[in-house]
Amino acid sequence: MTFEMGPPGRAAWAENPATSRGRRHEEAPSATRTPFARDRDRIIHASAFRRLREKTQVFVAHEGDHYRTRLTHSLEVAQIARSIATALRLDADLAETIALGHDLGHPPFGHAGEDELERQMAPFGGFDHNVQTFRVVTEIERQYPRFTGLNLTWETLEGIVKHNGPVTGLLDRPVWSAIVDFDRDFDLGLSTWASAEAQVAALSDDVAYNNHDVDDGLQAGLFQLDELLDVPLVGPVLAEVKRGYPDLDDRLTRLETVRRLIGVMVGDVLAETRARAQASDVASPADVRNLGHALVAFSPEVAEDLARLRAFLYERMYHHWKVNRSRSQARRILAEMFALFLAEPEVLPGEWFARLRHLGDAGRARVVCDYVAGMTDRYAIEEHRRLFQLEAWG
Repeated sequence: MTFEMGPPGRAAWAENPATSRGRRHEEAPSATRTPFARDRDRIIHASAFRRLREKTQVFVAHEGDHYRTRLTHSLEVAQIARSIATALRLDADLAETIALGHDLGHPPFGHAGEDELERQMAPFGGFDHNVQTFRVVTEIERQYPRFTGLNLTWETLEGIVKHNGPVTGLLDRPVWSAIVDFDRDFDLGLSTWASAEAQVAALSDDVAYNNHDVDDGLQAGLFQLDELLDVPLVGPVLAEVKRGYPDLDDRLTRLETVRRLIGVMVGDVLAETRARAQASDVASPADVRNLGHALVAFSPEVAEDLARLRAFLYERMYHHWKVNRSRSQARRILAEMFALFLAEPEVLPGEWFARLRHLGDAGRARVVCDYVAGMTDRYAIEEHRRLFQLEAWG
């Protein structure tokens, strides 16, 4: 089995939109788009996707216009996923679609927001941003008269649920009941790996956020360029840039390093995936799902270097005292709003109050959680001010 860089045709183990397993609610096909391209367009037009523009990655959205948000991150993941999928002769539309949709369930304030909603929802079934993403595209988005959600294809839903691997070990958690219930009517094969396209989206997420967190951390002054010279993976690339351009200013050195680092990581994924495909002799999408391990992957050497790069970022960026202050504020904002909405649901907007009027405690908490999780950073800050500061009435 031979592989080349982006030749025409489709790999034997690629998904084929012509043989898609379809949608939960049957629809007439589009005259102009494949089913996967149609899914992509539905995600792009979803209100949850638009709100990603002011949901944070690491920095709260109001802290600066140059830092990544969930929207810019999703677009960058989609671009990388499309490039890798094209090079591997996979379905680029499907890989791009899963990449664009993978963060729709993230709440405001990044990991701080997720941690706080997990804490608030612990008595009521819990919170998980991957499950929330699934609920956004199958239930929370309401744009069509015949069904709730976006009625995405089986392959897109499978990729959203399983892009990081089989999920059978998670299904006993109460928060996963939404997926378990859905799976009874529309079997997503939760015990197997997902398509190669979904695995490409997952690895593209790793490529994007590791590189762009380095970029954002440098821009924020949380660490300096020379401190990266001893960090695996990024250090050798930075040293190479410095040797080639000894008089280059820090800004262009940073940008050139990140650009090259993305290329190094993408090249490694392509080489490792081609080697695994040849060694396993995969010949169909079913072979990918039943392989027993990931097909699309980093090499062991790069995976180890990535772990050490993440350790550096955790120490120097994610747990920096400036970031910790923002995280602390974010948690308090969400905790106070959640408690108020649960105690006084009548202060919720009318549409949301109507959703919980006849529910029990767990159901009401889930509706409150959905409302809070859908907020942007900026809206959460303003809503908190309206609810807790009398002067906001002026």
